[in-house]
Amino acid sequence: MSEQLRQAVRSTRRWVVKIGSALITGDGKGLDRDRLREWVDQMADLMADGVEIVVVSSGAVAEGMKRMGWSDRPSALHDLQAAAAIGQMGLVQAWESCFQRRGLHTAQVLLTHDDLSDRRRYLNARSTLRALVGFGVVPVVNENDAVANEELKLGDNDTLAALVANLIEADLLVLLTDQQGLYDADPRANPEARLVTHASAGDDGLDAMAGGGGLLGRGGMQTKVRAARLAARSGAVTVIAYGRTDVVLRRLHAGEPVGTLLTPSHGRDAARKRWLAGQLQVKGRLVLDAGAVRVLRESGRSLLAVGVREVVGDFRRGEMVACVDEQGRERARGLVNYGADEARRIAGRASSEIEKILGYVDEEELIHRDNLVLV
Repeated sequence: MSEQLRQAVRSTRRWVVKIGSALITGDGKGLDRDRLREWVDQMADLMADGVEIVVVSSGAVAEGMKRMGWSDRPSALHDLQAAAAIGQMGLVQAWESCFQRRGLHTAQVLLTHDDLSDRRRYLNARSTLRALVGFGVVPVVNENDAVANEELKLGDNDTLAALVANLIEADLLVLLTDQQGLYDADPRANPEARLVTHASAGDDGLDAMAGGGGLLGRGGMQTKVRAARLAARSGAVTVIAYGRTDVVLRRLHAGEPVGTLLTPSHGRDAARKRWLAGQLQVKGRLVLDAGAVRVLRESGRSLLAVGVREVVGDFRRGEMVACVDEQGRERARGLVNYGADEARRIAGRASSEIEKILGYVDEEELIHRDNLVLV
């Protein structure tokens, strides 16, 4: 079973690759540019094979500490924010120069968890990241630590990477760390600890195996297990692997047994639909004509504005709305791409008319099929 799952990684086409602070900064010695070039070369090779890549990069605070000559991670919030701002400059420059060597462009994307919990901002971030990936550009994502406060105290880039995996519907989340993977006990304290090669992300027993974080990072195996569970909500597989393993990303893509493989308990589509169905309260209603109801129920296609007869309620872009038939029965629900006022203006109109009516077009669909669940 484990071998079959490993081989299934070979068919994945959209990866989120998160690299921890200890790896990126050579255990706090400064940005490890040689190692960055190795990872970038591997990612460039994967992209040449058709894999889409989003990088979630730790290391801003650690690089800032190095530049300022600090050996201990600051405890004061403003000092942490200053370190992040200082270090982010070098971090982004390093990623850009490494990818430029391979003829690839990068884009800096700074997010907070609020950006991914607010549904309107969620869809904005989703559209931007998917556009960048479509252009063949590598988004380099980090938390906006320089201005965030709650994120610095409670957030971590493992969680951010999982949220990004959900955001772009990634097939695979790769968490590169300074350990070989998840062990059944802390290998630093127990020499008999064994590597967990494969498990279900929902296995409650994983919590007892996960240890604490290191000096530089805010994470540890506990946050990686939680990240795997978050990623599993949209059907993504997670691999936790040692980032200094020779050609680790190529070996993962080849299906080799590297690190710990954590799989969702449900298939990709089922997992995402469950996540959507239980996620939000309904903020409004779209009354659909019979043709639109039939298309949703039988063809599994997106909801277009032309099939909407009436818009009820006051909702914003990205919020959950119910799709009801003309008798008032709920048939589906999903995350809407336009606010209520805009939806009223384009209801019953063809997608080709949206730009003329609104002055712009964000999405051709009122609700994309990936963000819609039948009820």
